[in-house]
Amino acid sequence: MSNLLFDLLLTGLLDTLVMVGVSAGLAFCFGLPLALILVCTERNGIYPSYYINRCIGTIVNITRAIPFLILMVALIPITRWIVGTSYGLWAAVVPLTLAATPFFARIAEVSLREVDFGLIEAAQAMGCSRKQIVWHVLLPEALSGIVSGFTVTLVTMINSSAVAGAIGAGGLGDVAYRYGYQRFDIQIMLAVIVLLVILVVSIQYIGDQISQQLDKRKV
Repeated sequence: MSNLLFDLLLTGLLDTLVMVGVSAGLAFCFGLPLALILVCTERNGIYPSYYINRCIGTIVNITRAIPFLILMVALIPITRWIVGTSYGLWAAVVPLTLAATPFFARIAEVSLREVDFGLIEAAQAMGCSRKQIVWHVLLPEALSGIVSGFTVTLVTMINSSAVAGAIGAGGLGDVAYRYGYQRFDIQIMLAVIVLLVILVVSIQYIGDQISQQLDKRKV
């Protein structure tokens, strides 16, 4: 029984790491540009555009307002079209990415807004182009907050992956539901909870350490 439990937990953990890792990478690649667009196109931004800002902001808000479970079910046709199936590990990547992208975009947007506007004005006075301001002022100054926000996003995605696993996506959520809940095996349930706690605490600790190292406000 111990060997079986170990194999189940190891497989579930690896599936969760793959599921969250791929989804988080995609969410970062899509979410950060969205955050930059939202900040740069606002009224006082370096690329002011009311309509682009309002359109993207509305889409982000609508997507964030949909509960993950409902979003996952609603995306079944799209998920099946993209990955060829609506069941399993890779099928969960699509809704996880779509749910995490606007969430991370809003957190990254807050970090970008906190950049001292005086630095942007100074860069403009020195003749920096708008692209240079983005790459050499906005992103470096907001990097610590962006890392913190991405850490929070990762933790949220782990919680969502457990929900996805309970309805057929695999991972630790699937192990907890099929072998713990349905078979009333408290040992498996507790083991999954412990693994999830360790995973979340580890990610939070690593993210905090990286963020502190990148924080330019520290003397």
